[in-house]
Amino acid sequence: MRPFRLIAAFMRASFQEESAYRANFFISLLTSLLNLATGVLGIVVLFGQIDTVQGWNLASTLALLGVYLTVSALRQLFIGPSLDALSGMDGEIWTGAFDFTVLRPVDTQFMASFRKWRWFASIDLLLGLGVLVTAVIQLGVTLSLGQVLAFLLTLFSGMLILYAILLAFAALIFWSPGVLFTWVFDGIFQLGRYPLGMYPGWLKLILTWVVPVGVITTIPAQALLGSLTLPGLLTSLGLALVLVTAASILFRVGPKRYASASS
Repeated sequence: MRPFRLIAAFMRASFQEESAYRANFFISLLTSLLNLATGVLGIVVLFGQIDTVQGWNLASTLALLGVYLTVSALRQLFIGPSLDALSGMDGEIWTGAFDFTVLRPVDTQFMASFRKWRWFASIDLLLGLGVLVTAVIQLGVTLSLGQVLAFLLTLFSGMLILYAILLAFAALIFWSPGVLFTWVFDGIFQLGRYPLGMYPGWLKLILTWVVPVGVITTIPAQALLGSLTLPGLLTSLGLALVLVTAASILFRVGPKRYASASS
């Protein structure tokens, strides 16, 4: 039960910190609405020229956008804030502030992953779920229990894959503190808002096996829409298991290279 109590404490501390800057709520709301409008407009313009792309129509692609926005919001809510704080020239590894994480009587990976939360990202989460629900209603899909369970399972495995990628990038910072690996990934992750099948074969291969952005977003959308195949499900679950294991090993090796600020 201790990990859950710690997470609850982290959540309370982050909420109190963000509550002190209430004006940021309105800035976050405006930014979120602009991002949503940009995403929806891009898809509407695309399907204003064509009816379908590799079996995806306007409504189903909006459902995919809803998944993408939901995953992005969950990343901003509880995965990104902690791991992103490690990187960059002013990051905790470079400045030596990582001492506070290492010296705590708690697992280092756990502390580095969940100690910071960004509650304003809840706005993006609600907007993403709203787009997803609206798209499903437009499609007239009657969701079965199996579809819902498959969606939740693949969404969870997609979040694990995303977490593994960000954790691996955080670990690599111990070797190259000044390199912002997440900047490159953020650019690639933008491709996840469109169906994996619409990309050329070489890029589809990269987005499935090298930087599995398509697995993170497209497969949960397929599960919800009832078009998920068994190979797709196994790919999502298998990648999550392999990548989380590999990233955890890498992160345990990385801190051994860390030079304390007090050393």
